Amino acid sequence: MTGYTTVIGLEVHVQLGTESKLFSPAPVEALGQPNTRVHHVDIGLPGVLPRPNRRAIQLATRAALALGSEVQLYSEFARKHYFYPDLPKGYQISQFDLPLALGGSVGIGADRACRLHRLHVEEDAGKLTHSAIGTLVDLNRAGVPLAEIVSEPDIRDPKEAHTFLHRLREVIRFAGVSDCDMELGSMRCDANISLMPAGSETYGTKVELKNLNSMKMVQRALEYEVRRQTAVLAAGGKVTAETRGWHDELGESRSMRSKETAPDYRYLPDPDLPPIVLDEGFIQAEREQIGELPDDRRDRYRDTHGLSDQDVQALAQDRDIGDWFERIVAAGADAKPACHWLIEELLPALRERKLALVESPISAAALADLLGLLQDKTLTQKTSRLVFAHLLDHSVSAKQAIKDLGLGKIADPETLQPLVDEAIAEMPEAARAVAAGTDRAIDALKGCVMRKTRGRADPGLLDALLRTTIAANS
Repeated sequence: MTGYTTVIGLEVHVQLGTESKLFSPAPVEALGQPNTRVHHVDIGLPGVLPRPNRRAIQLATRAALALGSEVQLYSEFARKHYFYPDLPKGYQISQFDLPLALGGSVGIGADRACRLHRLHVEEDAGKLTHSAIGTLVDLNRAGVPLAEIVSEPDIRDPKEAHTFLHRLREVIRFAGVSDCDMELGSMRCDANISLMPAGSETYGTKVELKNLNSMKMVQRALEYEVRRQTAVLAAGGKVTAETRGWHDELGESRSMRSKETAPDYRYLPDPDLPPIVLDEGFIQAEREQIGELPDDRRDRYRDTHGLSDQDVQALAQDRDIGDWFERIVAAGADAKPACHWLIEELLPALRERKLALVESPISAAALADLLGLLQDKTLTQKTSRLVFAHLLDHSVSAKQAIKDLGLGKIADPETLQPLVDEAIAEMPEAARAVAAGTDRAIDALKGCVMRKTRGRADPGLLDALLRTTIAANS
């Protein structure tokens, strides 16, 4: 059988983080009763005129700059015509031949990047819910501002598509453009896929995949489509140019309609909207708002803190996580334990309580204090976890938590000596082994005292007292 090369391009819709819609003052909210976030502009009442949302243009420009795209000083809105119940006007306001930005790229591997074709601004359509009583229309999303990011067909396997989306989301979040929450619909993806004979430079017939609501779903749908198209071609058939819907519960795609082309939409410049005319000052102001991007932050964490690749990936996956880590370090904690306790302890605890990082009952300063007390051996690993749990429940300082729990380190020889004597009496064989030169036997004696003190005994003092007492009794 002839081998095939997979060719994938993605169209990603990112909801811009505005308070109001693209052309109306209606609020942008993820929740709410159907058709309660609607303005007369959104439903296309006669005589109404759209008014562009400046904030949406700012955020779209910021996204383009973060992705390395070239922002155009002149762009235009166009009407994209199609008839569907979720589009009351009979057309969608988008951009066609004069988009906001061109070019750019997203990294998809150590030495691989996927080029971007364009970024343009458009309004969202409403939502259709198909039920037993018919199709229900909710126009709350109609007019929500979107940046559509269109890649070049540079992706060569479904895993690279997953990586593309992950890295794109990182950049968009870091730039403060959108939360990119796919569950709430603020980031959505359509995938275009074709197969061409290995070694050929002529693309095969393109199929578009819809209804992809998560990164994993994108990967699964593309993997299925590779298998389906390969089977069609291997049997001597031809792949049909069409739009297919992904049914995740069935694990398969199904035909929806023939593939539309640009002429089908009858694009024309929107006569009600002026062109978008930007200047270099506007662009520079948005560039300054971006700040440090994920790759730059990863490099800094490696160079400044000597963290592993695994650690820097965990810290740079989200701007809030990285910022929180830096606040812990700024409060005096060493970088490596700060990273460990943030990623392995605090975040899982917050997820269990269904809390976001910004809602953490433990402040960065309190966690830094806890790590300092652990480092100077005021706390043991065991007692540090008790203090951590107390901080989660009571939002106090680490020192106050120690006081509340009665967990201060016992560093008083007179307090520890009776407990040392008891341990030796309870474990005479271990004591004799230490006296005979078996050094590791002392660990059993230490463990006995630690149990009696709930882990509070000063390890260095305890070791010295055990050895001195055993030597004196030998």
